[in-house]
Amino acid sequence: MTIAVLGAGLVGRAIALDLAKEHDVTSFDLSKENLTVLQERNTGLQTAAADLSDYKSYDDLLKPFDIVVTAVPGFMGYKTLEAVINAGKNVVDISFFPEDALQLDKLAKEKNVTVITDCGVAPGVSNFIIGRYNEEMKITSFECYVGGLPKERKPPFQYKAPFSPVDVIQEYIRPARLVEDGKIVTRPALSEREMMPFDEVGELEAFNTDGLRSLIFTMSHIPDMKEKTLRYPGHIDLIIALKQSGFFDTTPLRIGDIDITPLEFTSRLLVNEWKPGPEEEEFTVMKVIIKGGNKTVEYTMLDHYDAITKTSSMARTTGYTCTAAVNLIAKGLFNEKGVFPPELVGKYKNCFEFVMKYLEERKVNWKMSERGD
Repeated sequence: MTIAVLGAGLVGRAIALDLAKEHDVTSFDLSKENLTVLQERNTGLQTAAADLSDYKSYDDLLKPFDIVVTAVPGFMGYKTLEAVINAGKNVVDISFFPEDALQLDKLAKEKNVTVITDCGVAPGVSNFIIGRYNEEMKITSFECYVGGLPKERKPPFQYKAPFSPVDVIQEYIRPARLVEDGKIVTRPALSEREMMPFDEVGELEAFNTDGLRSLIFTMSHIPDMKEKTLRYPGHIDLIIALKQSGFFDTTPLRIGDIDITPLEFTSRLLVNEWKPGPEEEEFTVMKVIIKGGNKTVEYTMLDHYDAITKTSSMARTTGYTCTAAVNLIAKGLFNEKGVFPPELVGKYKNCFEFVMKYLEERKVNWKMSERGD
């Protein structure tokens, strides 16, 4: 298969390198630095500089490819995905844009293409899990806790951003939607702090973020659902202080002869503060809890930076879930037409098992346990 990967950042790079083991891959990015790093890792992989915000160019740009992966920043994700669909290409998306991807379902059906969205770790693996167990039991409760953290706890934030700081900040300012007693409720991001112990990691703080996304609509029959982000203790208070002080405001301020929004200014500052070093050790920790009847199913995962391949854990756990979905399409295991978040793919046992085995082969190990209550 010929595959185009749009975006060669931290995760897009891991995606391209993994897919290049079996497929003919070309990576597109505006940053020559990103493309150079990628080619240094695999000289046989094709790269091309491209302005991916030039959506009118997509018909010509993507013509040679069978499948496309969109790994662009969230603020351009929806338009990018729409342009790929309009170009008539099967696509897997990990840009995690705030818009509702299901709005593109009609277009995808008209173009006769398969679209799998939100295909990372969370959303992503968590969706595959709930989709599979929704076929096997009457779920009454779904909880997901997830975080990517540096091994070295450097003050003040004790955090490094695997994605663009702008996208991380959006998680901190966008209201969080939860489902309680069958109703969609909204809570402020960063609210309802819980302290939770994790093996090999210690105590972390969990807080509300808007991570349920498509599950609110596709799993609306489940009465209670929530997703929370994990950070080292103390991180929430720092972010709340910045938020309350106006550092995330979007109203421009005039400084001398220049207009700049506090959010843009803060993002520029945090790029360096939150940027992980090229070989900085970090990890991803995650727990999914599903309850129904007298049964509780729990999936846990702890993944570390791979020093051999020099691949971050967040790139591994997010990127390899995406490449598993790409191979679902490439191998003909999933070929329905339209837009499908992972829960609508994972409901098929063969698809779910393929994804989990694919991750296991790349040493992203999920542990499952069941108990009767």
